Amino acid sequence: MVDLKSNPYYLDGEACSWVQTTIASMTDEEKVGQLFFQLTQSQEEDHLKELMEKYHLGGCRYNAAPGKVIQEQNRILQKYAKVPIIIACNTESGGDGACADGTPIGSEIKIAATDREEYAYALGKMANEEASSIGCNMAFAPVCDIVYNWENTEIINRAFGSDPARVAKMSAAYLRGAHTIPGFACAAKHFPGNGQDFRDAHLSNNINDFDEKEWDATYGMVYKTLFENGLEAIMAGHIMLPRYAKAINPALKDEDMMPATLSPEIMTGLLRERMGFNGMVVTDASHMVAMTDRMKRADMLPLAINAGCDMFLFFNDPEEDFATMLNAYRKGIIKEERMQEALTRILGLKAHMGLHKQAREKLVPQPEVLERTLGKDEYQEMQKTISRECITLVKYKDKDVLPLKPKRHKRIMIVHIKGAGGPMGEIMRMMGMPGGNNAAELLKERLCEKGFDAFIYESPLERMKKQVEEGEKPSLNLYFAGKHAISDFVKDMDLVITLCDVPAGRPAFGMSKGGGEIPWYVFEIPVIVIGCGQPTMLADIPQARTYINTYDAKESTFDALVDALMKGPGAFKGKDPIDSFCGLFDTHL
Repeated sequence: MVDLKSNPYYLDGEACSWVQTTIASMTDEEKVGQLFFQLTQSQEEDHLKELMEKYHLGGCRYNAAPGKVIQEQNRILQKYAKVPIIIACNTESGGDGACADGTPIGSEIKIAATDREEYAYALGKMANEEASSIGCNMAFAPVCDIVYNWENTEIINRAFGSDPARVAKMSAAYLRGAHTIPGFACAAKHFPGNGQDFRDAHLSNNINDFDEKEWDATYGMVYKTLFENGLEAIMAGHIMLPRYAKAINPALKDEDMMPATLSPEIMTGLLRERMGFNGMVVTDASHMVAMTDRMKRADMLPLAINAGCDMFLFFNDPEEDFATMLNAYRKGIIKEERMQEALTRILGLKAHMGLHKQAREKLVPQPEVLERTLGKDEYQEMQKTISRECITLVKYKDKDVLPLKPKRHKRIMIVHIKGAGGPMGEIMRMMGMPGGNNAAELLKERLCEKGFDAFIYESPLERMKKQVEEGEKPSLNLYFAGKHAISDFVKDMDLVITLCDVPAGRPAFGMSKGGGEIPWYVFEIPVIVIGCGQPTMLADIPQARTYINTYDAKESTFDALVDALMKGPGAFKGKDPIDSFCGLFDTHL
């Protein structure tokens, strides 16, 4: 059922023999351990040793840490692995997805806005050169979802946009870039395709409602393009594909519909039989609600393997989950044929990566490789180039606003709008991703360097918080009775920049009357609205007369932004990779 001599493995007889003899020599525990990808909770040697010697893991992911720390962790993992281990990273936007001091090249939507395929190639090459230097050998990338719903916050910043053809060519370019690194593999995500549902699979069900014809022409076309380019693995998403599943199995009842990771119709019927994918499949993270809300966990683990997934991403409790899968195998719930097939794909991939040929101490590069790779000048320059090429002038109604000049726009008020993204938004802000507290200060600094007198607006709510911090009783009138004459409001400024620094979800506005948080005053004073997180802020600020997407708030991005603002409309080179007007009538007004 697995052809190890063809795409994507291309193994010779010696490598095929290694796969077969290694599987034949395994204990039940070692076989079951190969099915698991685990997230390491510590870089301590005792913890990592236990993962490998007690649970015999097939793959590992890890939390962010400096490159030197991750490299040493990976060295320990390989040291104690009886069978060399796959070590994966999330390099979907740069080497910072491999380690904390890796280079953030650019998110996929940012690269899509350049409409330059070579930048997607550079992302795949540069990000994974950094990953490889610390001992990683697989990217959970590219993200090859398609943005059809502007309210989908899960992938709207992470995909190559709304055009299936662009998604296909740029995903393939990323893959080719990654394949320049010997022994490096990719797992594209999230099959069968995110981007239609407004809900986040981490928190709820997620549906792809395309029928056979629609799916084959879009998501299916993207995946076929990647298969033809040697894609080694896919990450299966917890995404239901009900119309296609029923086309494959007309007897399937609505109440029995499963996300792809638990659906034999999708993982076996569609992916294996109809599309002929021969590579390895790993589930998306097993804590996500779109998977866990369908059944008991004890039933879920073996069903994922029986449905056609080869590896299961993350233990909940290592001992409990391992015992559950082991018992399912020993009781015949997971059949021997299915176990052999999964193991053949997993070990076949490891052989394709050349892991079986290398001495254990050579599986992770030496420290000097890391030192000469992380943060190379060419990576930094690529980040700057992409930042210059991506910034998109989406809407421009007030034709005389740009270019900005200190003589004409001396006093600029920056209104810092943050997101209502819930816990994930808070985590992203803590990690310095879009939504961080420094974005407005960074923009202010850049404008002041160019001769503007920029200042950050202090909302009534922020003033009330200060009163509380200083031990005073907060004045509710600041919040509910903040109206004053329009002439007084605008007299101390020449222009307003509304900076929407929203990493996930919708912007969170203050509700003070007559305050500055919401740009109600677009006809009173020139206003430029800038989205430096999610590119869909026009849905919540449709009155914006000038709207720009920068896609992130990195220093190189704001350098390019201020430069373009001062040069004028012709300096904005980006092309909108989605419908930033969000399909709404009033956003065009």
